Amino acid sequence: MSTDLHPFDRAVALTATGVPNQYRGQASPDYWNMVGPYGGITAASLVQAMQQHPQCLGDPISITVNYAAAVGPGAFEIDANPVRTNRSTQHWILTVLQPDADGKMQVVTTATAVTAVRRETWSVSDMPMPAVKPAAEFERVPPLFKGVEWLARYEMRFVHGILPKEEDGSERDSLTQLWVRDNPPRPLDFASLAAVSDVFFPRAWLRRAKRVPAGTVSITVYFHAGREELAAVGDDLLLAQARGQEFRNGFFDQTAQLWSQSGQMLATSHQIVYYKE
Repeated sequence: MSTDLHPFDRAVALTATGVPNQYRGQASPDYWNMVGPYGGITAASLVQAMQQHPQCLGDPISITVNYAAAVGPGAFEIDANPVRTNRSTQHWILTVLQPDADGKMQVVTTATAVTAVRRETWSVSDMPMPAVKPAAEFERVPPLFKGVEWLARYEMRFVHGILPKEEDGSERDSLTQLWVRDNPPRPLDFASLAAVSDVFFPRAWLRRAKRVPAGTVSITVYFHAGREELAAVGDDLLLAQARGQEFRNGFFDQTAQLWSQSGQMLATSHQIVYYKE
């Protein structure tokens, strides 16, 4: 694989195995998290599998990814199955598999997704972009944790809600707003938009100022922009916003939005996250 590729493109590169609907990829150390790849890069790889499938209809409008187990180092396989194709929508079931210690293939991630052919209609936004200062007025923040490689793959400029310096258990608002893009900058596409939708650290760490073990169980990303609108964004910074809604008995949810600098909503996401005291 070419070393001239952007780290993101290397991470989501897939090759057809010769088996129908099946692709092979390689877990990327460039996007490593605590115990496996950053969840956003797994979601991006699934979007990539759909888009390079010869039967793909239109562009992604939604994907739900369920993290059954951590993806480990080495090769993995994606089964990307278009299970129903209608006139303008297509429905997918996807799985990520890796061999266990005995070499038996095991499911580590499941997903469902929908692609569609978009058409111009009446459109409006009920959630305008927050009024914040331009990205250039905020300092770029270095990776917040040493040894967590995926953090170095993003340029982050926090507007509000960076992690508290002291883990004192004090309660506060769970809202985070930041300007963000790939590092180095890279033109936005559906795969990278899926990845950046998971760029936020666990809301429980901010809401309670305590860094407990936590991990995403399931994330859904809704793509509101078409390919022309993503092309217009180019490699500009995006405004990303996330907030927790309910923290209860070991799980919390998080809702998030991403806007272009022109104020256009590009994607929204929702996820459920496990946390441990």
